[in-house]
Amino acid sequence: MDSNTPYPGPTDTRYGTKEAVRLFTSFFTAKTQRQIATTHAYFHPEQTYYADATLGWVFHSNEALLGVWEQYMPQWGEEAKSYPVQILGDTRGAAVVMTDTPELFGGEIRGIAIIDLTDEKIVRWVDYWDGRGFGTDTAARLRIPAEEHPGKLGADTVMPRPAPVLGAAVERLMDAIGAEDYAQLNSLLAYDATFEDFALRTKIRGSAAITRYLQRASRQLPYQNAAVVHTVGNEYGGGFEWTADNSAVPRGAATVTLDDDAQINSLSFCWDGSALDDKQITTLTTLAIEPRR
Repeated sequence: MDSNTPYPGPTDTRYGTKEAVRLFTSFFTAKTQRQIATTHAYFHPEQTYYADATLGWVFHSNEALLGVWEQYMPQWGEEAKSYPVQILGDTRGAAVVMTDTPELFGGEIRGIAIIDLTDEKIVRWVDYWDGRGFGTDTAARLRIPAEEHPGKLGADTVMPRPAPVLGAAVERLMDAIGAEDYAQLNSLLAYDATFEDFALRTKIRGSAAITRYLQRASRQLPYQNAAVVHTVGNEYGGGFEWTADNSAVPRGAATVTLDDDAQINSLSFCWDGSALDDKQITTLTTLAIEPRR
């Protein structure tokens, strides 16, 4: 991380190309420094789609997004920070694990952005985050009605261009979870793989432990029968968006990293935990505890 960046570090850049790291480090630096024109210059002048998946807010044009910066940025003080925690992918498509401090929008946002680019300009950006961290009541007031949510959030406006090995790993992963094929799931994971669920504040290490947790929690997890909508990233890391029909949590995102043998060595899911009640969240979190054997 460049020591001149005005936000905490270091950012995990192991799975991002040098060009992607440079681009997103510069973008978040400009955003945190409240530089409206510089921030907006990272977006394609003719093709811009920006959405917040949790709230259902969509900005369909370059001009509409500029209006967002002009409305909010002048209100941010020196303590307001927006910064990347992890950058995965390249300048065709990337997933960025990011943090917005409460001074930006009234509540803390820790989530995953799925981003598509053309000629190193952002053409689609979609944020996924947990409303519980932001504040359940505040998120509920800002969220549009479920029946008005824009569904796939502009995934049809871009051509998916993930590295083939990443796209194949994501499809095999979600097929195995959906089919409850835990032998296959375990084979896809590196021995020392890590699993994290942002909404459940849960982190598990080791392929066997991850597989056992997903087996215990399988029919209660929102991504159990999810369909992959859109994947971005390079041969070592990226992210994907998923949707789950007939679920209280209809959408979310995840990041994936691969080792040299194309096994998954980390997997992180992000979804809106405020869509479930406290009992449901507690049950899923408790299932991460290994039972005595």
